[in-house]
Amino acid sequence: MGAHASNTKRIWQVFIYLSVLTIVEVILGILKPDALFHNELFSLSYLNWIFIILTIVKAYYIMWAFMHLEGEKASFRWSIVAPMVFLIAYLACLLLIEGEYIHDVFKTSSMRWIF
Repeated sequence: MGAHASNTKRIWQVFIYLSVLTIVEVILGILKPDALFHNELFSLSYLNWIFIILTIVKAYYIMWAFMHLEGEKASFRWSIVAPMVFLIAYLACLLLIEGEYIHDVFKTSSMRWIF
């Protein structure tokens, strides 16, 4: 009879990997390096792009580990992951672009900040 294998090692690996990514995000958010913060690519700073990419990587890894996608066929994995990656990136870009527009409107117009 087969013994049940412990997943403790796997859980710690996932915890450490996600913790490292989160720590990198927090450090970048606190330090805001000028080279990343003041240079832009497609209307977003490099720092915002790094946050978006790290968030997508973390979401993918959470799905990979906790939804047990690592044992599935590649076509099934991509049918779940591809829409998630596209929609998160699309939503993040839209929110950042629209937020920048609203900020510019209030900064350059005669309208006052009421919030």
